[in-house]
Amino acid sequence: MVLKTDRNLKLYYSIKEVSDIIGVNESTLRYWETELPQLKPRTATGSKVRQYTDRDIDLLKNIYTLVKVRGFKIAAARKMINENREGANRSTHVLNTLLAVRDDLRALKKELDGLV
Repeated sequence: MVLKTDRNLKLYYSIKEVSDIIGVNESTLRYWETELPQLKPRTATGSKVRQYTDRDIDLLKNIYTLVKVRGFKIAAARKMINENREGANRSTHVLNTLLAVRDDLRALKKELDGLV
């Protein structure tokens, strides 16, 4: 699973940045937008450029976990998110924290291996 956790502290992210963070292509993000009414990135005034927030990215991580990792269809993922929003957010947060810890441990191991 490719969920990058080292986001900058930004207010808005482009579709390209979100695509890189989540690990899916831009067309998948646009498709998920059509299937999930709660996923509505803002658009800049007078433009069609999508601007995603941290909240949008967290929702996309939930969708990714349900669809790509756990194998649910998008309709089932939508239903689960609607019914269990808080639980899904908590699970994704725990998963992302564990992934970040794993990456930190790997980096520390690499540093320690270099000292030997």
